[in-house]
Amino acid sequence: MAFVLSSRDPILVLGGTGKIGKRIADQLASAAIPTLVASRSGKAPQNKWLTGVKFDWFDQSTWETPWKAAGEHNVRAVYIIAPPVLDSAPIMIQFVDFALSRGTRRFVLQSGTPLEAGDGWGMGQLHAYVRRLGNKGTADWAALRPTWFMENFSEVPGHIESIRDEKKIYSATDRGILPFVSADDVAACAVVLLTQPTPPHSEYILLGPENMSYDKVAQIIGEVIGKRVKHGNLTLEQFEERMRSMGMPEDYAKVMAGYEYKISLNKEHRWNETIQDLLGRKPTNLRTFAQNAKEVWV
Repeated sequence: MAFVLSSRDPILVLGGTGKIGKRIADQLASAAIPTLVASRSGKAPQNKWLTGVKFDWFDQSTWETPWKAAGEHNVRAVYIIAPPVLDSAPIMIQFVDFALSRGTRRFVLQSGTPLEAGDGWGMGQLHAYVRRLGNKGTADWAALRPTWFMENFSEVPGHIESIRDEKKIYSATDRGILPFVSADDVAACAVVLLTQPTPPHSEYILLGPENMSYDKVAQIIGEVIGKRVKHGNLTLEQFEERMRSMGMPEDYAKVMAGYEYKISLNKEHRWNETIQDLLGRKPTNLRTFAQNAKEVWV
């Protein structure tokens, strides 16, 4: 049975203050769609269409909060981003079952290009689970699989400081190329899939318009800020140590180093027109992103 959307039923955005979540919430509010912004603080920007709700993956007493906030209305769809633990699949699957029991049917997952359905311990497992639910007619689903975000250079500690203070971008990707994607574009795709009447029932690999190396990224950012920026290529061991020095847990640092290695082998060299198909426009290119973000690097 197809999910019936009501204009008054809110959409729940987990991680609603994060990189993609806050953009989804803003875009939904701009479209006058009631939105529940879930975070551990329970706070949301002041906007008549946004309601902050407390949500903590590891405190199941908070899971009911969004449905209580919805009142007489149902939560019509949920955007899901994984909690910050490697073995996150069991708790996410449990939450999906909880949401289904409360009458919510549509789930849009934030995964990534490295994670096929069924891979790993986290979103790949949830992807496979909701796909099975979809095949049984129990749920509507979509899995967003973006490549690396352009905003990692402007919003993530480490890159910001190294570009601003050292005029360097550090990676362990050698000369590997990949199609960096805009977080704004990814959020816009999520909004389409959360709100369209037709159940998506598919995965969406989301890519920017140009494959480029970190050397090219450094060149473009340098041209935009009027300074020479260089790519500092690290060994995998140096990259892991850099991640750990910035507070990343050791297991995550190893996973991230593995991704860097795959990029160096051009495993992220991809191209498609999925964003244009979903949004009816071309994806944002890196130079436009850099021009909009340049103040953080000067």
